[in-house]
Amino acid sequence: MTDQSGNPGSSGYSEKDVLREVTELQGKSATAARIFDLRRIIGGLFVLYGVIVTIAGITDDQAAIDKAQGVNINLWTGIAMLLLGIFFLVWLKLRPTPPPTPATAPGADDEPAAPAE
Repeated sequence: MTDQSGNPGSSGYSEKDVLREVTELQGKSATAARIFDLRRIIGGLFVLYGVIVTIAGITDDQAAIDKAQGVNINLWTGIAMLLLGIFFLVWLKLRPTPPPTPATAPGADDEPAAPAE
């Protein structure tokens, strides 16, 4: 028969087991938040595209430069993209995402009271 009184032992899990599971899930969630930080994604993409555009600017022929009124626009845009991407990655390194503080209910550390008989 099942115990309908809501005692912790009735479901097979104690309150400490549940709190441990919640703590593990919060840790995994914090790791995922750090991995998918937008600064990392934006910085990485800007660095990647900056390298590509800078190489295109270095290898441009004179006709492409003349078409842009004498300015090697690919080179300058690529350098600007590289600098912006590096800025985002340095910002991420200097100010990492803080881990979330676990929200504990008041009195969660207390042992459950024994039922009165």
